[in-house]
Amino acid sequence: MKALKDLFLEELADMYDAERRVVKALPKLAKAATCPDLRAALLAHLKETEGHVTKLARVFLSFGAKAKGQTCQATVGLLAEGDALATDFKGSPAINAALISAAQKVEHHEMAAYGCLHEWAGLLGHSEAASLLEEILDEEKAANDKLTELARTNNNDEALCDAAENAAKTGTRDKRLTILRRGIRPAGTLGKGGKILTR
Repeated sequence: MKALKDLFLEELADMYDAERRVVKALPKLAKAATCPDLRAALLAHLKETEGHVTKLARVFLSFGAKAKGQTCQATVGLLAEGDALATDFKGSPAINAALISAAQKVEHHEMAAYGCLHEWAGLLGHSEAASLLEEILDEEKAANDKLTELARTNNNDEALCDAAENAAKTGTRDKRLTILRRGIRPAGTLGKGGKILTR
């Protein structure tokens, strides 16, 4: 019967594969970005991700196992979706918003996985592994926060301006666009701290 250690090592192999795939994908996303700050953030996270691969190999060693990957289907799917978005929105003012969305989906998957791995390493009494996994988790959270900041400061507005221009060309007017352009979030959206905003 399989135990927690088996689950840990299987998930670790999953994330080892995931990180190696992300290392290959990030340069493509960065190249597709038209926002210099987004490009810089993606390339900075590429360096961190290369470090994650090395740290995961050390986690394997701390368990007396050789570093190996098993296909992470979630990451395969998320990266394929990111490629499709980059292609579909190439040349669009919404390209950077699309790339941020794709990157954040990957980050959220990684945060969930590393949260579990960190807890399990602690339960299994492997403090070195737990510490390494916590470092990776913290970097994934910081990367996600940076992407959120970029989305809110520039790229969502850029995409929204495109929608406003299209509305002007077609003679339609969307009240939501006017509200968002003023910096007011519509009812039911999330504010700081994850609180739901109301009108």
